[in-house]
Amino acid sequence: MSTLSQNAPTSKVRREESEDDVRAKRRKMEEEKQRESEQVEMKKLENLLFGSLYNPVSFGEREGDVEGGDLFHVDRSAVKQSPDYEDDDDEQVSDDERVLVKKGEAAWEDEEEKEINIDIGTVNRLRKLRKEENEGLISGSEYIARLRAHHAKLNPGTEWARTDSQIMDGDSSDDGEDDDDVLRTNEDLVVKSGGSKLCSGLLEYSQHADANIADHSNAPINSVQFHQNAQLLLTAGSDRRLRFFQIDGKRNTKIQSIFLEDCPIHKAAFLPNGSQVIVSGRRKYFYSFDLENAKFDKIGPLVGREEKSLESFEVSQDSKTIAFIGNEGYILLVSTKTKELTGTLKMNGSVRSLAFSDDGKQLLSSGGDGQVYIWDLRTMKCLYKGVDEGSTCGTSLCSSPNGALFASGTDRGIVNIYKKDEFLGGKRKPIKTVDNLTSMIDFMKFNHDGQILAIISRMNKDSIKLVHVPSLTVFSNWPPSKPPMDFPRCLDFSPGSGFMAMGNARGKVLLYKLNHYMNA
Repeated sequence: MSTLSQNAPTSKVRREESEDDVRAKRRKMEEEKQRESEQVEMKKLENLLFGSLYNPVSFGEREGDVEGGDLFHVDRSAVKQSPDYEDDDDEQVSDDERVLVKKGEAAWEDEEEKEINIDIGTVNRLRKLRKEENEGLISGSEYIARLRAHHAKLNPGTEWARTDSQIMDGDSSDDGEDDDDVLRTNEDLVVKSGGSKLCSGLLEYSQHADANIADHSNAPINSVQFHQNAQLLLTAGSDRRLRFFQIDGKRNTKIQSIFLEDCPIHKAAFLPNGSQVIVSGRRKYFYSFDLENAKFDKIGPLVGREEKSLESFEVSQDSKTIAFIGNEGYILLVSTKTKELTGTLKMNGSVRSLAFSDDGKQLLSSGGDGQVYIWDLRTMKCLYKGVDEGSTCGTSLCSSPNGALFASGTDRGIVNIYKKDEFLGGKRKPIKTVDNLTSMIDFMKFNHDGQILAIISRMNKDSIKLVHVPSLTVFSNWPPSKPPMDFPRCLDFSPGSGFMAMGNARGKVLLYKLNHYMNA
């Protein structure tokens, strides 16, 4: 009995030690799984960011398409082989004539098509077929050709489904025999080249699943922006979360969500080169998120400055400079490389808005004195300042991608569009004044080719307008009546303008496809 009583506590201790070992091993395995999942998630984000920077998304293409190789091989020997029952006379036909027979015109044509005239200018649903603004009557055959081209634009075919002759025609533009085929498809070629003219009046679009459908926010969205690879979208807002989504128009998968405990996000923006995200709030510091290394850096306060808020900023097109709105008319210029203050600019009144121009060499500013300033960042001097017509306080600025135009919004809901060269030359008359909104202009954005200008006022529901810049008119079917947009707050176009994302006060990011543009 004494022996048993001594062994009993020993076995109990051993059981407890074995249970501790099992729990320790289990915790270790769980930690390893968590690290692996985090690595997989960051690898996925890295591939999205840097794996397709120079391969913009084209509508109609699939992710599984293989480059440089044929997915299918089509045997057309039976088509090309001559039947045994052909007459002997056919053998005397030259090879050139045989080619013409194969590539000839349609077997039957309706002569009445050429006699019928169709007015595409007065019927709303046909206005999308116009090539020029004032175009009206066209022939029946031209009408059919444009319908086919429009159908091809909205429903692009996949590469593997093209016939050999179509592939050869596309690769041999120098061959004189293919001139007819090229001319017959000129509309489709213009659309694919990305240089086609956007018609005014009605905007062709379709609404897709919300961009953040995988994770709606419970607070207003303050920033949305597409990465330069057109597949990644960031969203940020007052819930202190920075989210990344992979945009395909259907699932819009969430890639990552980052929580900033001490900073409700007022603005977040990619550097144009796609390497970092700058995040700011009503704090005397800001954040920089390195996308490649998945690392957050907290920067600030800026040396020698007493600003308590760095919430508003703009990033230059060359990704070298961040311009923050400071106190008492000061503009703070910070290097994106060192994150240190490199210089300051001083306005007469308070600063309310900024916009870079000329590839980052110039900066536009406006504010409480109702004037627009144009600064040369190489000399750090003001090139020109002039009164913004009808403005007592500038609240928003934006510059067109080529720097030829800029738009200035005011606290009275008026937007003036100027030619920058004329403004610098002393002509202060805007080329267009847009007065469709009645409350303060909070946000403006040009799309990638400068044909669309988006204008947002956050104070009223559905308070958003899209301007057709070539004609300086507003699209009459925007905003759509259903479903309602609620209170819009921010907007961005994808790099090819195929998508347009708009964040609202309900925490949703509405996603639209602009049918005129083929690439995302």
